Amino acid sequence: MMKFLQPDNWVSPKGYANGVSATGRQIFVSGMIGWDEQCQFHTDDFAGQVRQALQNVVAVLHEGGAKPEHIVRMTWYVVNKVEYVAAYPEIGKAYRAIIGRHFPSMTAVQVVALIEDRAKVEIEVTAVVPE
Repeated sequence: MMKFLQPDNWVSPKGYANGVSATGRQIFVSGMIGWDEQCQFHTDDFAGQVRQALQNVVAVLHEGGAKPEHIVRMTWYVVNKVEYVAAYPEIGKAYRAIIGRHFPSMTAVQVVALIEDRAKVEIEVTAVVPE
């Protein structure tokens, strides 16, 4: 069971929820970056790396018997806020194609660097599967 938390007098956020309550089996996905299952990058395009990172998230969720609609929280680490914001339209297309129209609570922060030098984004996820 999942409930999105939105105070009545608040403006609705776009692309995320202010809060989520959920009950069930929890799955924690480590930070996924824009390389494939063989740890190979195929693009340096920001939205392209987001697409691959989201595909990686879904693959790990699948291993745990979860689907994108079970995601309750996402944290995005980006190395360049300007590049991230400029890529919003393409990120949105990739997100909807892979995750769907499911918008959990999210946080995005700019960091100095990620461990893999070529990575532009890292996405970690918490999911709750109803029992």
